[in-house]
Amino acid sequence: MLSALAALTALSLWLWTPDLSREQLEEKYLAAPADMMELGPWRLHVRDSGVPANSRLATPVLMLHGFGASLHSWETWAQGLVPQRRVIRLDLPGSGLSPPDPATDYRDARAIDMILALMDHLGVERVTVVGHSMGGRIAWTFAAQHPQRVHKLVLVAPDGYASPRFGYGKQVEAPAMLGVMRHVLPRPLLHANLEKAYAQADALNESTVSRYHDLIRAPGARQAMLDRLRQTVLIPPESALRQIRAPTLLLWGESDAMIPLANAHDFLQAIPGSRLATLPAVGHLPQEEAPGASLRLVLAFLGDD
Repeated sequence: MLSALAALTALSLWLWTPDLSREQLEEKYLAAPADMMELGPWRLHVRDSGVPANSRLATPVLMLHGFGASLHSWETWAQGLVPQRRVIRLDLPGSGLSPPDPATDYRDARAIDMILALMDHLGVERVTVVGHSMGGRIAWTFAAQHPQRVHKLVLVAPDGYASPRFGYGKQVEAPAMLGVMRHVLPRPLLHANLEKAYAQADALNESTVSRYHDLIRAPGARQAMLDRLRQTVLIPPESALRQIRAPTLLLWGESDAMIPLANAHDFLQAIPGSRLATLPAVGHLPQEEAPGASLRLVLAFLGDD
């Protein structure tokens, strides 16, 4: 009995995955100290790069990442965009290097208030909004509610329609694994879960796995993920989607196993004048799995504006 208890204790200690310190994470993933910004109640990690703020050459681009991700997900796209335009990327509260929301409020309405505050703080009147998955849902909601602030809209496999696990009008039931993940997150387990977002396993390199594994272990990040999921309540999106006036590009991997390509046709029917571009043999993360091919589609859509 004692030997079994000792073995269980040893296994628990081996699996236990503590947080990393903010100092460690910022040393590795923070490009410049000024990228940590105080904005009202929030402390945000924001990268604002590209052409000068006073340039009139092109509309700035604002990029919103998906669940469990960070602004680093957009790295290749950002590098391809900055020669011609201003690119603003941020870690949503409780993600990446942004600490959790002090009010523990992760509803979309709170995110939209934050986006408005950030745009006003940066002196940006209108943006092209790019959003992926959960960030796509925030992006299209923002475009529907504040059309005067949105020039164009790029939605990469956006969330918003119900699925077997996400029904309308009720809180999401968080997978049991997410609760365990607050204390136990072996790298191989995370690697196996990340692979589901890719159509081609070899597209997921060890550097990317390390980044996700590190940033999910930021202080409070795992609890923030759980809180965000529990606070997500979907409503039928058609009414809001029909309010969007910005030219909209829907971008999807044809092998997306997380938000299937079939959802794209629902968005196409609901968003006036929207268009769809797909990528064969690509999963849920086109910006990471096929960054060059997906960026070319985005650049063609944006044009010179």
